[in-house]
Amino acid sequence: MTYVIHLGTDLQADEQSHRRLRIEETDMIEIEALTKVYGSAQVRAVDDVSLHVPAGSVFGFLGPNGAGKTTTIKMLAGLLAPTSGRVRLGGFDVARQRSAAMAQFGAVLEGSRNVYWTLSAWDNLMYFGRLKGLRKGEARVRARELLTRLGLWERRDDKVGAFSRGMQQKVAIATALIADPAIVLLDEPTLGLDVEATRTVRDWIAELAREQGTTILLTTHQLDVVQELCDRVAVIRQGRLVADLPTRELLARFRERDTYEIRVEGAAPAGFDAVIREGVATFSVRVSDPSEVYDVVERLRAEGVVLESMAQVQPGLEDVFLSLVKEPSDA
Repeated sequence: MTYVIHLGTDLQADEQSHRRLRIEETDMIEIEALTKVYGSAQVRAVDDVSLHVPAGSVFGFLGPNGAGKTTTIKMLAGLLAPTSGRVRLGGFDVARQRSAAMAQFGAVLEGSRNVYWTLSAWDNLMYFGRLKGLRKGEARVRARELLTRLGLWERRDDKVGAFSRGMQQKVAIATALIADPAIVLLDEPTLGLDVEATRTVRDWIAELAREQGTTILLTTHQLDVVQELCDRVAVIRQGRLVADLPTRELLARFRERDTYEIRVEGAAPAGFDAVIREGVATFSVRVSDPSEVYDVVERLRAEGVVLESMAQVQPGLEDVFLSLVKEPSDA
């Protein structure tokens, strides 16, 4: 077994670096055969779900409303007991080693009041920082850093209940990160945020994973965010996983292998429905065999058309997601 240990430059002198030391022996999030059954009707909200999230990765967990996504997240966060199965966070079993497991993560849960509205932004961060084991001085430094970065420093003494939905979400994100957790659960983290704040959160997620080694489980309906940030994506439908693949591989599997997008200078040859912008015509062609692409190229050359580029059509994550969650009767 291979052990990879990340060491800071001044580990002994830097207590923060020591706390964030990683031994990447196992996945940071392990979900094994997780099942949740409700009521006498035996409704399976989550049905035999298994997931593994490596340290330092951004993992997208997607599903339509009612698919079992939120139920899975609540079991992961220790807010709901599973009917069967196991969840481990940072190597600690959520059911049997609850305190140690809960110390591994911070969370922003969609639809939940993640902060105290009667307290100021500053008091919320200080409260959650102390609750999660930070000394007062550590909590103050961390709170100032987070509130400044999220553009809330000037409003730090205002009660959160008076904030806009977007500002409340920023405070919730800050409280999730106050103790610099190894794992962060982000359920719709950009909900209610404006474009600038959304970009700040997206950049922050990337930085947390790439530079600080934080493991992030992300759920959102903004699939462009998932496609940009996530190393791997899992999709749940009717309580069961229908996909769990690296993002690039998932997109590649849905690539339209018989469709090519072609860009040429000037106008497209007759018979092609093209979009022309800034002197470049873009159109698509479908072929029944890859060798037919050469016939298209020969036709363009014969007509004196200058070819700029040609590539297989790549689906977006939204297209893939809709295909995966489509009911069999809709197919």
